[in-house]
Amino acid sequence: MPTLDAATASVTGPPPVDGEPCVLLKLGEVVLKGKNRERFERRLAENVRAAVRGMAPRVEIVRRHGVMVVRAPGADEAAVERLAARITDVMGIVWAHRAWAVGKDPASVERAALALMAGRTGSFAVRSRRRDKRFPLTSSELDRTVGAAIVEAYGLPVRLSDPDHTVSIEVDRDEVFVFTGGLPGQGGLPVGMSGRALVLLSGGIDSPVAAYRMMRRGLRVDFLHFSGMPFTGPESIYKAYALVRELDRFQGGSRLFVVPFGKAQQQIKSSGADRLAVVAQRRVMLRTAELVARRLGGAALVTGDALGQVSSQTLANITALDDAVELPILRPLIGMDKTEIMDQARRIRTLSISELPDEDCCTLLAPRRAETRARIEDLRLIEKRLDVGELAERLAESAQEHRPAYAESAS
Repeated sequence: MPTLDAATASVTGPPPVDGEPCVLLKLGEVVLKGKNRERFERRLAENVRAAVRGMAPRVEIVRRHGVMVVRAPGADEAAVERLAARITDVMGIVWAHRAWAVGKDPASVERAALALMAGRTGSFAVRSRRRDKRFPLTSSELDRTVGAAIVEAYGLPVRLSDPDHTVSIEVDRDEVFVFTGGLPGQGGLPVGMSGRALVLLSGGIDSPVAAYRMMRRGLRVDFLHFSGMPFTGPESIYKAYALVRELDRFQGGSRLFVVPFGKAQQQIKSSGADRLAVVAQRRVMLRTAELVARRLGGAALVTGDALGQVSSQTLANITALDDAVELPILRPLIGMDKTEIMDQARRIRTLSISELPDEDCCTLLAPRRAETRARIEDLRLIEKRLDVGELAERLAESAQEHRPAYAESAS
């Protein structure tokens, strides 16, 4: 004989849920941080709060053992769905589940499960987990009770292996969370836990992916773009701005610094660099970036170099580039091929921006053939003629700051 809730659902639709919609967040490697876990979770909660600022009149974040609960008192289900989608961009979150938080009694759990499964077709399974062992039903008993109610109400078949839908039930200390499915997050570590770095951002495909990968490892990054101005138009600056605006959704508060590099390139070419011009100009860029990074409190530089992808990224040339600065140069794409990088760029929504046409300063005044085995001694002679220290200082002083904040409409 059907339960009261199941009978009601079969005649009039699912019964009303006695609870509130919320977002249940599952954390990744943050939970493995031992004695430092408190610091990581606190930073993660701050980042979540910053990401959803302005999306609801009031947002509450409650930290529990291994999960976080995001509540927006008074918000409807659609608003909570939007919160969940936005939170998936926050580094450190593995899953965001739009859940019902209900009372700790089987009837409330059953009503929430019936409401979530209303209108669905295909097979299902119920998976319960009790973090609070005082709950009157065991996990297997709760699975059977809720599963029987769904079968009686909707006639859906149970399939424990690879079901079309999974009703998840998590019994917590103060309430029970009921949800189906979820939105995958970015994983990684909360931005800000690993320090600060400066990304050398071109208008290409690689450097935005490098920035994303370092943010995912907990680095807060600023961005430095070298334009070909005054010998090129502003197109590359527009692209850099659009790229940073898109990447800003992963950290918030991003800063873009733009340096007009055209005249410096002309000086490098006039210095007799010839085939060494590409490596020589990249060393000047790195020296400039180091000065900017130190002023911003950055402890490293980040580039989109991938070993062997272009002539300036041979092992000999990478070694010559490292010699130019004292700060470490992080190269998160070093072992990736172009297809892998493009796949990631597509996923983080920067590929279409990077593919827009512009005049790239890296090809401006470049030689027909670039050196693939640059000697550090030769590069230092060129830099001596250029008085590269003073040149880098002038370039760093010329950097203009922009703040391309992410907005929902920007996507």
